[in-house]
Amino acid sequence: MSWFSRLRPRRGGSAGGLRGAAADDQGVRHLRDFVASRRGVEFYLEPETSDFTTTVVAVAHDGEWTRRPVRSPRVAADLARGLALPLYEAKVTGYPRRMKEWSRRHPERRLGPR
Repeated sequence: MSWFSRLRPRRGGSAGGLRGAAADDQGVRHLRDFVASRRGVEFYLEPETSDFTTTVVAVAHDGEWTRRPVRSPRVAADLARGLALPLYEAKVTGYPRRMKEWSRRHPERRLGPR
């Protein structure tokens, strides 16, 4: 392990500190719960980068959204198919305007120092 690799966040981790399969299962469970409790949900796939694992952003009809890590794009596609939801590539389509408007109306959900 190099010195500088200790400074960079590890891939595959989650905000809750879980890693690997446990984090993936918890993320998928959260996405399922989000879909079950809201209407008009669409999924947006965010590709893996050098710093972050593949993630799915679920956006409801009113713009409320949540982001969770998934194991792979295939897992995201299978989840979307199983829930009969559309899955878009965020890199290609971008995010819906309603998501940005919802975030603007709910500043308490923004990341950063509090």
